[in-house]
Amino acid sequence: MILSRLIKVFLSSDKEFILSIKNIFGFYPNNTSLYKLAFLHKSVAQEHNGHKLSNERLEYLGDAVLSSIVADYLFKKFPYKDEGFLTEMRSKLVSRDQLNKLSRKLGLNHFIQSNQDSRTFYRSMPGDAFEAFLGALYIDRGYNFTKKIIINRIINVHFDIDELERTEVNFKSKLIEWSQKERKAIEFKVRTEVGQGCNKQYLVEVKVDKDVAATGQDFSIKGAEKIAAEKAYSSLNLEDVYNA
Repeated sequence: MILSRLIKVFLSSDKEFILSIKNIFGFYPNNTSLYKLAFLHKSVAQEHNGHKLSNERLEYLGDAVLSSIVADYLFKKFPYKDEGFLTEMRSKLVSRDQLNKLSRKLGLNHFIQSNQDSRTFYRSMPGDAFEAFLGALYIDRGYNFTKKIIINRIINVHFDIDELERTEVNFKSKLIEWSQKERKAIEFKVRTEVGQGCNKQYLVEVKVDKDVAATGQDFSIKGAEKIAAEKAYSSLNLEDVYNA
């Protein structure tokens, strides 16, 4: 069976792509076209039966799978930490800035298909493609296999959890610092409350010069502000400002 798999790989027109996935993640894809779709940006979406195909749906799925697996991993690793700590640690692990860096480190950005202009405009493209890849992996191999890859090939290899725990990532402070330098007005505001009692959550929006840059929802106003600030940090491409 292994021999027949190898023969198929070396006879495939996608041999280079398949071997790259094997080298990075340690497995051979079953459905190669699914993984290739994970790197197809919407700027070069392909028409199929009246629908434009890109990696956006896979990105949506991969984001949810990644968040679930990381939450489970942190819950078990830190059995005595509260919800606020776990939420912050998850944010550190799966922030757009972090996923962009990780995608480039793994070399996944080289697989992305997009037009030239979009690479400048869509700064989150590498991280988005990584999430789309996880979505493809989940469909191709299932939750448990995806969980093993994320923990054994990603978290255990590319993250120092103890160091990450000590690292303070305050996106709200960075956002305010940037707004002051650029002379822009910034405002965090509770837009509405969702649910009641212990299930009540707050929806917070962050405005830059009266335009809504991002929103965040959480069980506390502070938590919702953190989520909104991180989303705004990504959408405003401040990663490039601080890493310049």
